[in-house]
Amino acid sequence: MEILSLLLLGGAVGVNAQQAPLTEDSRCGCYLMKGNETAYFKEHRFFDFRNHHHHASVPPVITEVKDTSDAPITSPFFNSTEWTDFWMISNWNNSHGIREDSTLLMVNSPNNVYLEANHDADSSPKSWLSLRTERLQKFQTTAEIESLSAKFKFVSIRMLARTIGARGAITAMFTYRHSEDYYQVQESDLEIRTSDPKNVIHCTNQPSLDSEGDVEVRASKNATMPNGLEWSDWAVHRLDWTPRSTTWYVNDIQVANIEFQTPKDVSNIILNAWSDGGEWTGNMTVGESAYLQLQWFEILYNTTEPEKRQEQGLGVCHSVCSVDGSPEVGRPVMLWSNGGGRGAGVFMGWVPVMIVTMFLLA
Repeated sequence: MEILSLLLLGGAVGVNAQQAPLTEDSRCGCYLMKGNETAYFKEHRFFDFRNHHHHASVPPVITEVKDTSDAPITSPFFNSTEWTDFWMISNWNNSHGIREDSTLLMVNSPNNVYLEANHDADSSPKSWLSLRTERLQKFQTTAEIESLSAKFKFVSIRMLARTIGARGAITAMFTYRHSEDYYQVQESDLEIRTSDPKNVIHCTNQPSLDSEGDVEVRASKNATMPNGLEWSDWAVHRLDWTPRSTTWYVNDIQVANIEFQTPKDVSNIILNAWSDGGEWTGNMTVGESAYLQLQWFEILYNTTEPEKRQEQGLGVCHSVCSVDGSPEVGRPVMLWSNGGGRGAGVFMGWVPVMIVTMFLLA
């Protein structure tokens, strides 16, 4: 048996994260997540797209199918190890019929994933990451990025993002475990439909249909953006996948929690902007486009990757950090430490006022 993840089950943290000192990931043995379900994660990554204006360029849309899927990357940034050791850019298409109600050829392209300089007087970053989808005469050109690893088991994923553009598109952030059998797919997703009212977002533990093809009401919730926000506003969207449930937040306000069909097996992480002309996405007008734009992306996670399990030390946590309540986004604070750091020691160190349970993988 291998230790798969560490879940904190009750007790109150005796340290205020806002008063804790800033630290570096290299000094953290694990990360305490504050939320609907308090949990430990062993790994943390932060991808900051706010200061890449020197790499920013908006490429023209490619109008031929083959050239679209074969397009090169749009910036040297996507060849950097900061990107390539975690992400890959998709170029698959739906010509083999992934969705039965599709009415359009949909083609993912590296050309639709790019860094964009800020020309918006109402927002402060110098740049952001854009994922673009546009309706062309013959097909829909789309964008998707996917984690290299499909070995994530329990995550907290967050993005400072907005969706803008025409009706008839979906933008999404989700965990995904593929199966040829629709009813064996495991997926927790946040989806925004640009045909919806601008305060509505969709939170689902897939599959969303039952064995009779009817909507499974326990699997999904149509949530409302809090405090008058719209999905076209910059906001922090967060999805916590834990053993018991999936929970969704906007700007740290919980908007949904679903226990039904919570994924149980290892998965990967996907972000996309797409349409296929089907019932769910709607049909975008030719020449129009929609965008998922991110200032940053952050993930707390556990993984079953063998090399990561060795680095993590299987249950070691002498130095407990948090990114929740940190005064600097993307950078952890140190809640408490018994000495050592990442990988120090051979057993789970004491944790004050806490009860720690280990979830095991058979």
